Amino acid sequence: MIGKLKGTVDEIGEDHVVIDVHGVGYVAHCGARTLGSLPGPGEAVTLFIETYVREDMLRLYGFASEIERAWFRLLQNVQGVGSKVALAILGTLSTGELASAIALQDKAMVSRAPGVGPKVAARIVIELKDKAPAFAGALDAPSMGLKRNLGDGLAPAAITDAVSALTNLGYSREQAATAVSAALKGAGEEPSSATLIRLGLRELSRA
Repeated sequence: MIGKLKGTVDEIGEDHVVIDVHGVGYVAHCGARTLGSLPGPGEAVTLFIETYVREDMLRLYGFASEIERAWFRLLQNVQGVGSKVALAILGTLSTGELASAIALQDKAMVSRAPGVGPKVAARIVIELKDKAPAFAGALDAPSMGLKRNLGDGLAPAAITDAVSALTNLGYSREQAATAVSAALKGAGEEPSSATLIRLGLRELSRA
């Protein structure tokens, strides 16, 4: 089984890349985000690989990071999500955005991916709710905890109101929740919604 490829980019297609490893070209199917992050032909590259072996097929899927590959595996535990749909989701959302969407129970965000309808999106956010924190990658624990409380309807009123106010200003729920989480670090004890909105807007202006 192939777990990683380290070589040079030979060719980049619409849904795949050919990696030259000591004269052997390996075709790795990748999502849009991974393909967009690749260097040009002839340049060095490393891809984490998931190998699928079937009776009539051997296919490699390539990912820019181990956490992205882990999400690819995790997503396929959900009914209705195969390799194609999982790759489409990871091509649309970063791993951090996906973890946030699941924590917030944001079905609309997940359904932005091609081929993901409302029912599949709902299954993803519900079935992976308890598993997502372990796959959050760079997201810090307080931020994930706050988002899960928001998704469960358990967040304090000041936090809920602040997130709602920021989304009404045009920010996504994920952006608003991340900003409020950051704002809490400097807001003191039991901050008001007005304080969190003000500090949250400051955080958003830095983004």
